[in-house]
Amino acid sequence: MKATYHKYILNFKIPSGTSRGVLKTKETWFITITDGLKRGIGECGILRTLSIDDRPDYEEKLKWTCQNIHLGVDVLWNELLKFPSIQFGVEMAFKSLESRSAFLLFPSEFTNNKDSIPINGLIWMGDKEYMKAQIEDKLSSGFHCIKMKIGAIDFNTELDLLNEIRSQFSSDTIELRVDANGAFHPKEALEKLKLLSEYDLHSIEQPIKQGQLKEMADLCNNTPLPIALDEELLGVFDVTEKKKLLQTIQPQYIILKPSLIGGFKGTTEWVQLAEELDIGWWITSALESNIGLNAIAQYTYTLQSDMPQGLGTGSLYTNNFQSPLDINNGSLVYDQTTEWIINF
Repeated sequence: MKATYHKYILNFKIPSGTSRGVLKTKETWFITITDGLKRGIGECGILRTLSIDDRPDYEEKLKWTCQNIHLGVDVLWNELLKFPSIQFGVEMAFKSLESRSAFLLFPSEFTNNKDSIPINGLIWMGDKEYMKAQIEDKLSSGFHCIKMKIGAIDFNTELDLLNEIRSQFSSDTIELRVDANGAFHPKEALEKLKLLSEYDLHSIEQPIKQGQLKEMADLCNNTPLPIALDEELLGVFDVTEKKKLLQTIQPQYIILKPSLIGGFKGTTEWVQLAEELDIGWWITSALESNIGLNAIAQYTYTLQSDMPQGLGTGSLYTNNFQSPLDINNGSLVYDQTTEWIINF
């Protein structure tokens, strides 16, 4: 058994804005395992400035992982505890190696194209007209759940956009989620949540920056709008610490990005704790290529959640890989008539 790794740069079709800046490219890494004629591929989807494993020794750890691939997935997962994106890449690569098809990791009604996964339409930050155009496009494409990035432009302008949507569509027709990516100051957050709650929103992701446990707990206790933790989960590796975090903050929801929290195993731990504590959850991609997105989508379907998931990122890039993943009427589908084309 041998393993190699290499970098791949994904290019955005349109620069995409978040509260942390505008994204034009996305760096990702692939691990390939070969064993005789069999090959397994895994994606290590790092997000610079956000991933807890955005470290100078990242490539060195990838090299070490490939040199020690003989240790197996379980040993490597434990050794890579502080490198969650590599944990996920290793899990994916071994699952791919063991499968009858390199990209059929979790066979199901989804991969048989007999069922689909409801997803949210993602609205990137920009000026009002750009955001409005995105919203209109998602609605015309049949999305019933829209997630809007907020926190980078004027707050009143963002409220105007939400008001425009709600003046045309009730919450029974369109579910609205917003994601602040930690943009609000703790002292102003509750007042902003009160204003946002007037638009009958489903939830808000990470209203204040992670690491402010008391402030976030107070917000979750007093909020008029359900709060979902996202960045708050990063860097919490031990199961006991994960449970302590959820018990301390008591959020209404958590959002799970497998590339950022330790892959299938790490995500499963969070799901089990959330359900034990009666906390809602959904899964989101972290701007992976279609290789990583495919693995996340197939895994997500096995959990049988009826909530819209955040898995609509496959069409963002000019140089993504052709895959069976497609979006139809606000849902992710697996079109078996489309073949994979991997150009590396």
